[in-house]
Amino acid sequence: MNDGPAGMPESWLSEHGTALYRYALAQTRDEHRAEEVVQETLLAALESRSRFAGNASVRTWLISILKHKLIDLFRREARETPLDDPDDPEGTDALFDERFNASGHWREQLAEWGNPEELLERNQFLEILQRCLDALPKRLARLFWLREVMEENTETVCQELSITPTNLWTMLYRTRLRLRECVDQNWAGQV
Repeated sequence: MNDGPAGMPESWLSEHGTALYRYALAQTRDEHRAEEVVQETLLAALESRSRFAGNASVRTWLISILKHKLIDLFRREARETPLDDPDDPEGTDALFDERFNASGHWREQLAEWGNPEELLERNQFLEILQRCLDALPKRLARLFWLREVMEENTETVCQELSITPTNLWTMLYRTRLRLRECVDQNWAGQV
């Protein structure tokens, strides 16, 4: 029995589950959250299958639903996570005090990294940068990824994550500072 243009819901998981999971995992970087958002996607698709007109493939339709579920997840996390992230109980204030003097200048001379464009071509640097991103609280890494890597504009990022521009810029500042610290510690002497 064909269940309309969306096909048979019983086959969605076997035919599209791996693609949905990989997409969700790439966005959430958390296996458990990726599984949950895929489950929510399949439930939403089941509830709305009568509205699927068949103008796109079933996989494209499911991924579209998944994207909306991911945005909902990120919004929910942004609302539920205070600015001072529980993954970072000391906050970044201690890092600021440690690295900057009273006038706002670096206390220590930072390591020379070399030419940034050449560094991006070196896989070793990219591996260190990825490790540093992975070490960040998930919320900060997600903001950095959206704004700096995916080059989303401020309005879009703020809308997707339900935060104000002021919060976005504060968190990006903290993220850049922590990334600088991490890369400086792990890259020094390798240039």
